[in-house]
Amino acid sequence: MLKRSIKPLLKTLAAAAVIAGGVYWLRFAPIAVTAYQVTEGELNAEVMGTGTLEARVAASISPKIAGRIARLLADQGDTVKAGDLLVQLDDAELQQQVEIAEANVDAASAAIVRLSSDKKRAEAVYEQANKSFSRLQQLSRQNAASREDADKATEGLAVAEAGIATAEAAIDEGQKQLIAAEKTLQYHRARLQDTKIVAPFDGLVVRRNREPGDVVVPGSSVLTLISVDEVWVSAWVDETEMASLEADQPARIVFRSQPDESFPGSVARLGREADRETREFIVDVRVLKLPKNWAVGQRAEAFIRVAQVDNAVTLPADLVQRRDGSEGVFIFADDHAKWKPIHLGMHNRDLVEITEGLASGDVVVTPVKSSASLRDGQTVTVTMRAAP
Repeated sequence: MLKRSIKPLLKTLAAAAVIAGGVYWLRFAPIAVTAYQVTEGELNAEVMGTGTLEARVAASISPKIAGRIARLLADQGDTVKAGDLLVQLDDAELQQQVEIAEANVDAASAAIVRLSSDKKRAEAVYEQANKSFSRLQQLSRQNAASREDADKATEGLAVAEAGIATAEAAIDEGQKQLIAAEKTLQYHRARLQDTKIVAPFDGLVVRRNREPGDVVVPGSSVLTLISVDEVWVSAWVDETEMASLEADQPARIVFRSQPDESFPGSVARLGREADRETREFIVDVRVLKLPKNWAVGQRAEAFIRVAQVDNAVTLPADLVQRRDGSEGVFIFADDHAKWKPIHLGMHNRDLVEITEGLASGDVVVTPVKSSASLRDGQTVTVTMRAAP
């Protein structure tokens, strides 16, 4: 009878022991943690904006006149110099018009020469008529010439004077015709020159919109050319950061094509109009060094340095926890995790400044498994984490 009553008791005690062992294991068994050693060094506070890569100077290469593209001498990705021939339009008809205009100038010039000869002849006739008139006037005063002869001399002189006036008027008209012919020649030569489209500045061709044989009109884009002398990221920044920004502040650019690498930059200018929906404004950040492969319009993040602390105690931001309304971390002490309240200062995308609670060399721990949690005094096993 006693044996039967002891047996259930033993089972109960065994179950209790198993449960107690499980509770003990869960409560006091070591938890695997990752450790990070607190460091001291330079910390930069940054303002972040997201935008696109743009060229400050860009031009759409288009013709001044309508025509058919005979040759296209530049392609997407080509580097060109100012004055380089980019597009040649068909110029056969304009060449003929220039030749006709040149012939008209030659004809007008020849007419001037002929009219000048006519004037010289008229001047010679005038000289002869003037001499005859003077001689007959003298003879008439001496009653040695008839009245009829004097009238003929006077008429001859008037006709000679009219001949000179006619010759001078013809020369004036011929000179005007020559000027008109020269202006027409200049116009056709300018139109002929317009068949050659050259690069307005040193730059990079980023887009080719037409092909040889296409008919283009004024304003239609054939190529898109940008200057690479100044390229920047037009970044949208929250308006709350406006007071901390100014021109020439250093920055770093992170392109989404190379997220693990930063490229140097500086603030070129600040926008003066905020978006009324997003409450952001444009900050143009000059890119001082471009990656090997880049494209206008690609997305990038600009991180603008607005403050700097030289000897800051820093910690990765993701290690900071919040409990009971205050920030803190678990530090490693004698194989245990110990909760330590901290005060935070400046921060950037990766690090935060610890103004109180930690010192350089302290070791902060977090569970390896994200589902696990630490308690103050928890036994831990440590794996060191690399610095960011």
